[in-house]
Amino acid sequence: MKYDDKTKLLFALSQRIKELRYERGLSQEDCLNDTGILFSRIELGTRNISFTTLHKICKYFGITLKEFFNDQFEELEG
Repeated sequence: MKYDDKTKLLFALSQRIKELRYERGLSQEDCLNDTGILFSRIELGTRNISFTTLHKICKYFGITLKEFFNDQFEELEG
């Protein structure tokens, strides 16, 4: 995977998490207090999170992994 591809994927991941947080009216501090996950580092788009962290974030927002990976990630394929 090229550096640009990795950067694009991490940015898309960060934007999706930020979108979910905004939709629910939560601050990064709310999310940290509720989950123990430092959302600010993830939302910068430079931190490559683990699968288990992503699963925990999805559970926190009440969505499935499939729902997390919506259409915006399809644009990055290929």
